Amino acid sequence: MNGAVGRPAVPYLDLARAAAEGGEALEAALLACVRRGRYVLGDEVAAFEREWAAFCGAPFAVSCASGTDAITLALLGLGVGAGDEVLTVSMTCAPTAVGVQRAGATPVFVDVEPERLTMESAQLESALTARTKAIVPVHLYGRVADMHGIVAFAKANGLFVVEDCAQAHGAALSGRPAGSFGDAAAWSFYPTKNLGALGDGGAVTMARPEVAGRIRKLRLYGYATRNDAEVAGFNSRLDEVQAAGLRVSLGRLAAWNARRRAIAARYDAALASLVPALRAPPPQRAGEAGAQHLYVVRVDDRDAFRGRLEAAGIGTDVHYPRAVHEQPAFAALPRGPLPETERAMREVVSLPLYPQLADDEVERVIEAVRDSVRR
Repeated sequence: MNGAVGRPAVPYLDLARAAAEGGEALEAALLACVRRGRYVLGDEVAAFEREWAAFCGAPFAVSCASGTDAITLALLGLGVGAGDEVLTVSMTCAPTAVGVQRAGATPVFVDVEPERLTMESAQLESALTARTKAIVPVHLYGRVADMHGIVAFAKANGLFVVEDCAQAHGAALSGRPAGSFGDAAAWSFYPTKNLGALGDGGAVTMARPEVAGRIRKLRLYGYATRNDAEVAGFNSRLDEVQAAGLRVSLGRLAAWNARRRAIAARYDAALASLVPALRAPPPQRAGEAGAQHLYVVRVDDRDAFRGRLEAAGIGTDVHYPRAVHEQPAFAALPRGPLPETERAMREVVSLPLYPQLADDEVERVIEAVRDSVRR
């Protein structure tokens, strides 16, 4: 919709702009894959795995078909499975819980920090049982969870940590990349991510070679060698074309993240005067460099706020309209009280934020938000 006569709408997200920015380099990389005639687990995948591991500061990276599969593979690679419980959050997208369930384990939800909206490490003790085997913190919106507190708790209780890094490409805490704190990290390359493919894709990064070896078997039917299944695996492969596109985009990721942070800083400065009617995004921790995947504010009457922005031609989204435990498929899963999660889910709104967003579009978003809040 366009409520501002004569002015084009500002889309919440426009993935075609990123593809256009890739230009001839992207087209050449994809065409080269087609001409080589090898489309699965070839040279492009191997090269991307090396390059992604280096970017993440990890000794190993194993690609797979999706971020959901990455969570499953990471847990199975560490030996987490049937009968185990995994502590995670409900302030996330369903794939976090789905990935745990597909490993055979049971997600157990704990609440989030009131402002940062990532896992509240102080809540872990009350959720711990004899069946607890791992923790899956989510680096929500590009903000790094309290990994110092979470890892300390995990070590004290003999638990594995698998970081859900689907929204944290390029984020860091205390000089360490997101994904380097736990035993493994799960990454998504869904097209909307900071590093997005032209379809689905994922990866697991880790430090231990034996974990990488198990995951490589699991993603390919459990094969130790061709047609020789050593364990019960499944099919979860990143194809060559996606790997080629990701390699081109990886070369732009640092610049894209810098642009995201610049837009977020502009929003921060321009919208600060609207507090408390419009509450600021989750703040960064001391020593954190967030990936700024999303720019999320909080308002009391979300539907009315979004309606006014839509009338002004500004696209918005909600991440997420329902907590995982509020969805029918997950309602019976164990959890403690989740007041901060449930409060945030009623208030969060995502404003446009992507590297190709033009400066004049950023100003239009700011203008529309100010007008909406001051009505």
